[in-house]
Amino acid sequence: MRSGVRHCTSWLIVLLLFAPLEQPSESATPSPREYHLRFYHTHTDERLDIVYRRGENYLPEALAKLDYYLRDHRTGEVRHFDPRLFDLLHDLTASLNDPRGEIDVVCGYRTPLSNEFLRTRSAHTGVARHSLHMQAEAIDIRLPGISTAAVCDAAVRLHRGGVGYYRNSNFVHVDVGRVRRW
Repeated sequence: MRSGVRHCTSWLIVLLLFAPLEQPSESATPSPREYHLRFYHTHTDERLDIVYRRGENYLPEALAKLDYYLRDHRTGEVRHFDPRLFDLLHDLTASLNDPRGEIDVVCGYRTPLSNEFLRTRSAHTGVARHSLHMQAEAIDIRLPGISTAAVCDAAVRLHRGGVGYYRNSNFVHVDVGRVRRW
């Protein structure tokens, strides 16, 4: 009888040694990285604080909110933005050590009518006839507390699209078109 108890005890010790201390749970799996942006719109006085992407997945509801937020403030018209622009903004703020900082939006989407209105005004001679604002692939911004020159330099270093520096108007244009600088 003693050898039977000893044999069972040995197996019990072996089982305990190889048994996991706790079962893996879903919470042990790391959450996907969240991509977050904070905005203040200089023309509409609206703010938006939003997670627009988790891991590799863009969040459709968040993208729709961003599209509306960045609408043409003159006409109210909305256009779907290229999500790569949001990734560019996310990476730009991170590169400036300001990942939770607020981005001042000077201009998002522009209808062709709004673009032509700005283009023909003498004070806005830098507006392109075929601006990527009309394709919802561009945005004009400021980052409070960071010089526009530093924002411009950081955007150029990302090498992810066009970068325009408007020193006199105190904003930087970034877009997801071809890489260029002005």
